[in-house]
Amino acid sequence: MHRLILFHVIFYSISDAMMMILTSRAAGGSRRHGNNICTKLLSDAHDDYSSYLAPSLTQVQNEIQQKKRLHQFTSSSKSTQLIDDGLAASRIGLNPHQNTRHAPTVYHEHYSCPNWPQKHTFPMNKFEQTAYSLLTDRDDLLKQRNSDDDRPLIHSMDDFYRPLEVANFPLSFMTPPIHSDYLHKFLSGSLTKEECRQIGFREQTSRPELIERTVLEVAGTVLTAQLALRYGLSCNVAGGTHHAEANKGKGFTILNDLAVASRLMTWSNDEYDDLGTDGDENSSNKLLSKLYRGNKRVERVLVVDCDVHQGDGTATFHYQGNLLHDKLFTLDLHAENNWPFEKETPTYDVPLPDGCTDEEYLSVLSTSLEKALNEVQPQLVLYNAGVDPFHADKLGRLSLSWHGLQDRDLHVIQTCVERGLPVACVVGGGYSKDVREVAQRHALVHRVCAKVWRDNEMWKRRC
Repeated sequence: MHRLILFHVIFYSISDAMMMILTSRAAGGSRRHGNNICTKLLSDAHDDYSSYLAPSLTQVQNEIQQKKRLHQFTSSSKSTQLIDDGLAASRIGLNPHQNTRHAPTVYHEHYSCPNWPQKHTFPMNKFEQTAYSLLTDRDDLLKQRNSDDDRPLIHSMDDFYRPLEVANFPLSFMTPPIHSDYLHKFLSGSLTKEECRQIGFREQTSRPELIERTVLEVAGTVLTAQLALRYGLSCNVAGGTHHAEANKGKGFTILNDLAVASRLMTWSNDEYDDLGTDGDENSSNKLLSKLYRGNKRVERVLVVDCDVHQGDGTATFHYQGNLLHDKLFTLDLHAENNWPFEKETPTYDVPLPDGCTDEEYLSVLSTSLEKALNEVQPQLVLYNAGVDPFHADKLGRLSLSWHGLQDRDLHVIQTCVERGLPVACVVGGGYSKDVREVAQRHALVHRVCAKVWRDNEMWKRRC
């Protein structure tokens, strides 16, 4: 048995070393192939893109690795660097002032958890497949503008902004609004079986890879919100975890990125709220004070949630007595008869009947969005562009067409931009046995963002 353990340790140590060498060599090559996932994604359009990471370890080795990796999530001695005037980024993407093709876009190659169960309802590989679509597929909206432009929307992995790594994303950025005890239980892999069942990932929930991608998703939405405040419009290739509450996760969502981003963007130096037990309070305040949150104070954030399922978790964060009361507001268009069956109370709740079509949906959206914007007067809009209202979605009950989804995104984004409101977009839900198909749906909001970016020449915007 000891020899077996030693073999696995040596084997995977060598494998990790070889991966580092190969990645290092790739980084020394052309700009387009300067990232491991990019090299893999662009190599062969028929490959299984979920296999580009090292395989999962055996149970014995995985137990050893978990202890090592979980330590970095719970360590209080993190060294956080906020680069480029307070942006919470580990890498700066293509300069938006020189980017005439698309809005700033946030992505991390670990958004997708490797070796995901093939028959699981949640299509985990959709995030890397969405990035793949943006990097390789022709953009029809660009084609309409220039018939000779057959290039993909995004030219290189280096053009993506990259969120802070998990080890550099301080827990104080998430607590509050997330309860510290719940966060620590999740990060240490010690949630109960019932808690994991409610989340929907069951035994996968304690995997270090899933823990990492969950925190990265939150970090990505925080960065996306910052980019929207700086440049007017931005997109995350993940995000929209709207079922998670402060002390529990559910519906394939664990940590509510929309609530965390709202809290960080509305935080002010004169706040003295409880920062939890995740480090020295003065140090936490110092980090928070350095975090870019726009040139003018953000007092109100409006979440426009167009996922087919009600964002019940997000709604609970703005209830009376909560930290984000009178700061976070929600406009929620959802299928009335879909899960969750016990609904919460968003600021503006818009339940829709089964089979709702493009015309009816867009009419209700136009009226409700105008009402919410006029009454809330937000300084930041977070747009959850779930694609599960699509007529062929596995878990949807509405009947939007492809063009209906496109018109929906265009209406939300263009309306906000015309009002001078920063818009940060996240992908939300989307379900299909064909991961490539659902990823192409998720890529749509990025393409619509890019169209609005070009039509309004937003690269000329100055901070």
